[in-house]
Amino acid sequence: MQIPILNGIYADTTPELRTSYPINLVPVPKVSGISNGFLRPADGIVSNGTGPGTDRGGVNWQNQLYRVMGTKLVEIDAAGVVTVLGDVGAGGIVVFDYSFAELAVASGGNIYFWDGTTLTQGVYPLVTIGPIIDFCFIDGRFMLTDGERLFLTNIGNPFVIDAFAFEEPIADPDPVTSLLRLRNEVYAINRYTMEVYDNTTAAVPFPFQVVDGAQVQKGCLGVHACCIYLESVAFLGSGRNEAPAIYIAQSANTSKISTQEIDNLLTEYTEAQLALVLVEARNNKNHQFLYVHLPDKALVYDASSSQALQVPVWFILTSSIIGFSQYRARNMVWVYDKWMIGDPESSSIGFLVQDIGSNWGEQVYWEFGTLIMYAEGKGALMQQLELVSLTGSVALGTNPQISTSYSINGLSYSQDRSISVGTIGSNKRLSWFQQGHMRNFRIQRFKGNSDAHVSFVRLEAKIEALAY
Repeated sequence: MQIPILNGIYADTTPELRTSYPINLVPVPKVSGISNGFLRPADGIVSNGTGPGTDRGGVNWQNQLYRVMGTKLVEIDAAGVVTVLGDVGAGGIVVFDYSFAELAVASGGNIYFWDGTTLTQGVYPLVTIGPIIDFCFIDGRFMLTDGERLFLTNIGNPFVIDAFAFEEPIADPDPVTSLLRLRNEVYAINRYTMEVYDNTTAAVPFPFQVVDGAQVQKGCLGVHACCIYLESVAFLGSGRNEAPAIYIAQSANTSKISTQEIDNLLTEYTEAQLALVLVEARNNKNHQFLYVHLPDKALVYDASSSQALQVPVWFILTSSIIGFSQYRARNMVWVYDKWMIGDPESSSIGFLVQDIGSNWGEQVYWEFGTLIMYAEGKGALMQQLELVSLTGSVALGTNPQISTSYSINGLSYSQDRSISVGTIGSNKRLSWFQQGHMRNFRIQRFKGNSDAHVSFVRLEAKIEALAY
């Protein structure tokens, strides 16, 4: 009997059947002759340098990596050597964008410009502008927002905003939370709505006008809780009088990609916590990942796998050996032929790899569960469980274990039973024998850590029905 493993089931005290997504394992659609998909270990994190503070954002500009670490704007070369370029003040996650001549960064309510030689803060005496929360570059200008109005710098001169070069979104009184450029239009993303601005090329201080009929009736919770994804706008937010969820907006319409389980997880956080969430995209090896970085984990959606399997594919990442803690890879930048990342908890600089699963040299755990094995009201003996896996690649000198346990109610689980994974060249079969019985239904769960760096293709159960 084959048992699906790409996601599982559990219960809570409501009572409600909930979906358990793989933790630190990535579902991959692949017709192998054994199954139509498998679980592989999530990417590991390797350190290759240290900066002047914790990571606050990064960008690839002119084929070089730039980051804000602590209060410093830095340039990082392929060997991990850090050059401090200047101070951009304290604060949370920064915003990067660039023109043809300047790299711009919004930090701590101010905007700074690096021209390759000098770092200069933008000051605009001709307009009353509050703390700058977001900006983007479009048509030779930078568009800035303080949450109330949109401001335009002069063409070719980011240090000047004319006295009337601003606009206030008027379709809805909700505040502006973010600005994104998509197909040479600006999405002014508000808390409950989105307005799209197009350049009319009119000779006026603010030539961008709202595109009629393009307004989106949902908005975003925070400055960094949205990004460009699948040539659309992906965001964590809601409409008025709605609970938060994760959507994709395109052509004045939205499609919801968060499942009931993801929505349930989001309700565990306050709106103030969700407003600080970072959402980012990563297109890699036929995976189209959308990362939603929550305070104690990252929820990841894969559009390519979802399309291939015809079900929403989600998984969970955490940099923890037990329970949940903040996922310590964010602000991912493709540069130097690798995915460079920053650490929100230390001054380390690193990159993602697939040949190990540890994070910054520390073990992390993985876990996945099964759907319900249902005996149709009859009892059954569990004679054998075999986890068909790609073993034989674990380094010598280690003896990693994989454990399994079961539940008959989706809440409490039996004692874990562990077996060895084996090492390089062993090609060991992962089997558990004499796994007890079930009266009606049963859920199986498997756990291990990053030392057990193996993929899981299929779960087979040998079940003997009881004659009653």
